[in-house]
Amino acid sequence: MTMTDPIADPIAGAGDTLDAPSTMPDVPLPLREWRPLPARAHRVFLIVALIVTVPPAIAATIVLSGTSGALLWLKIAAVWMLALSLAFWVARRRHRYTFWLLDDAGFAVRRGRMWQWETRVPTSRVQHLDLKRGPIERAHGLASLVLHTAGTRLSAVSISGLEDADAEALRDHFSRQIDRQDDDDHA
Repeated sequence: MTMTDPIADPIAGAGDTLDAPSTMPDVPLPLREWRPLPARAHRVFLIVALIVTVPPAIAATIVLSGTSGALLWLKIAAVWMLALSLAFWVARRRHRYTFWLLDDAGFAVRRGRMWQWETRVPTSRVQHLDLKRGPIERAHGLASLVLHTAGTRLSAVSISGLEDADAEALRDHFSRQIDRQDDDDHA
């Protein structure tokens, strides 16, 4: 199964095979193509979406249990179907329509399909960066990269669900860039 779908995927040709391991450490940075998130990121996004939607569904079930009526079980089933459908939909959209790019100008993240949101961070604006790995991400071999910037509307740009190796390669790339900038500033 491949990520590219000429109608549904606005970045046709950017997709790797979803289940293929990352090849980024073998590819010299910077890259010049939009890269999708790995398939494992979908599972992480689904777990997070379920963590967010299940507690309200439990609360609604408790409230509905206090009522009576012939359609009580149908109402409870509808609440759970809505909560689970919402979780699956959000996780799928978040995974399918998130891409990242590293080129000579810097780092970019593109999210969304109908309303696309693209953030580009010039390399010269990166002040420092963080890699974050929560327990769910660690269990799936993923990481979140946070680029802290200077002089931009947002003080940080983050992307979750990156392959661990990709996130570390990006961290190393930007660390070298920051070191070069510091050397140039002090020279």
